[in-house]
Amino acid sequence: MLPKMRIPLIFASLIFAVSAHAAPPAPADDLDRLLADKGLMARIETVRQTVSEKASLLVFTSIGFLGVPYRRGGSTVETGFDCSGFVKAMFEQTVGMVLPRKAEQQAAATEKIDRTDLKPGDLVFFNTMRRAFSHVGIYIGEGKFIHSPKPGSEVRVEDMSLSYWSRRFDGARRVPSAGAEPQSPQLLPKSEATTR
Repeated sequence: MLPKMRIPLIFASLIFAVSAHAAPPAPADDLDRLLADKGLMARIETVRQTVSEKASLLVFTSIGFLGVPYRRGGSTVETGFDCSGFVKAMFEQTVGMVLPRKAEQQAAATEKIDRTDLKPGDLVFFNTMRRAFSHVGIYIGEGKFIHSPKPGSEVRVEDMSLSYWSRRFDGARRVPSAGAEPQSPQLLPKSEATTR
């Protein structure tokens, strides 16, 4: 019988030996075949088709601004953001679309959609000041949106199902893609906005 101290040492040696002789990684073809067999390739392709590259970039870029302080009238990371300034800056930087400055103007310039049709990158509006479209955020998926909420706070992600947001939900809007005809003359691709 082995002394008790040597058992953990032998066990550790066996684990190291097994991991040192692990099989080499499977070639890409085998990996593709495995993904296809599990139905994952079809799912990956579906996700790729349903979420445009620009919407993904918009969401990822927006998340990079978490923690930037709220500032009334602010529209840059240096000054801080108010709600519509945040949305305007994110669309300009990532999608190349110049949105109007105010939340109600953004609602008027974009395409109305049903809440059930929300996709990442769509706009969500709320009545937080006893008037329609007084607050705006960017939908990021799974019932959540990112926004710059109020003085004393910072850019953050919220759940639309929370009672505060659910009671104040005012509608959802979609910004037309760069190739589509804008709903409003206020909504322009960045290249056209700078030449006017």
